Amino acid sequence: MVSGKQHSKTGKQNKHPVAPKKPKFKKPNKNQTKPAHKNNGAAPQPEAITPPQQLSFFINEYQSTNRIQLSSLELESIKDTCILELPQGLAQDASTICEHMKAAFGQSWRHQLCEKQILEGKIEPGNPALLVISLSALRSLELYRGLRPFSKECPIVKLFSKHMKVEDQVSTLKNRVNIATGTPSRIKKLIDMEVLGLSRLKVIVLDMHTDVKGYSLLSLPQIRDEFWDLYKSYFHQRVLEGDLRICLYGPTPVIPRGKKKIINDH
Repeated sequence: MVSGKQHSKTGKQNKHPVAPKKPKFKKPNKNQTKPAHKNNGAAPQPEAITPPQQLSFFINEYQSTNRIQLSSLELESIKDTCILELPQGLAQDASTICEHMKAAFGQSWRHQLCEKQILEGKIEPGNPALLVISLSALRSLELYRGLRPFSKECPIVKLFSKHMKVEDQVSTLKNRVNIATGTPSRIKKLIDMEVLGLSRLKVIVLDMHTDVKGYSLLSLPQIRDEFWDLYKSYFHQRVLEGDLRICLYGPTPVIPRGKKKIINDH
């Protein structure tokens, strides 16, 4: 038998049930730093390399590969301005090369890279303003596709040997050419034949992207030698005179300060 006291307590509990306790939340600390935003899976952009660093790399490659030492007079003639400084914050790949070249040529980009009229005494056939040099035909094609927006009036010329006959390239170079993309050996052959001219050439783009094996234009032995042969024969003097700018397009190694490659004379 339940006592009246116990019954009273039970009735009181049923009449006013106890609500569950709410969980306590800590107030955010105003001084606490917010977590950094995630990059949505995008690869971090590499730190920009300055023109002096690029020039140092290029000169070291030139001297070490060719086993020569530039004279002090030559070194003084090669200014940082001979290296084309690209817009920062914009990736350097096939899909963005048009934007970079617009910036490189400034207000004259449409006249230099798009128009098709031949102007006697000023713009002769087969003389590009922009020459893009890659380690392979496949890579040249990728950059060719990236440059297509410039080709609505004047076609871009493909200068490589794979599936391309010299005769066809000679025929194409009888017209106005603003942009050409190709590999070192075929480019040099057409210059040697005096069908590819350099009178308008303002910028050479050296494609620094690597292939699946990690080789680039300046590291794949046979292609590297063909490039430096081309450079020494037709570009070096123009760089010394300040008439030609070099664009290292893509990831470029940095030579640590105070460290230079040893030139092996043996």
